[in-house]
Amino acid sequence: MSFLGAPDDGDVYNGLSADPCPCGAGLAAAEAKDDAQPPLVDPSALQELGSQLASPAVAQGFARDYTNMWDRRYHSLATSLDSGDHAAALDAVLSLKTSSAMVGGVRLAQLARELEDAIRVRDADLARLLLREVADSGNETVDELQFSYLKEN
Repeated sequence: MSFLGAPDDGDVYNGLSADPCPCGAGLAAAEAKDDAQPPLVDPSALQELGSQLASPAVAQGFARDYTNMWDRRYHSLATSLDSGDHAAALDAVLSLKTSSAMVGGVRLAQLARELEDAIRVRDADLARLLLREVADSGNETVDELQFSYLKEN
C-alpha cells in the first residue's frame, strides 16, 4: 500500500496523495454530524497537564516539543504505512494519539484513534484516507498551538 502525502506543502516529505479525493472517511463522518465534530485544540488539556505537573512551564515545553516533533511523527507514520510495517505503524499511531490527547489536540487524537482501528484490521484503503486527514489536522493543530499557546514566549 502506498501512502504519499505530507504534513504541509513546505515540508520535505511532500508528495501527491494516491487518493483522488482529499477528504477521507473521518471528514465525511464529521460532515454528516457537523455539530458533533470535536474542537481542534482544547486549551484546558495543557492547563490540566501544567497543574498535574505543578509547572505550567513544563506543560508549555511539552507543547513546544510536540510541535517540533510533528513532521518526524507524521513521516514515521506515513513511512511505516507505506512499507506495510503494521507493528511500526501501530506504534507510531499510538504515540500520535496519546501525545495529541495530552497536548489537547482533540480532533487529531480522534483521527489517530480511527487510523489505529484501520491499521488493526489492516484496512489499507481507509488508512490511506485517514492519513491525509491526519496530515491536515496535525498541521492545523500545530499551527493553533503555536499561535494560541506558544506565541507568548
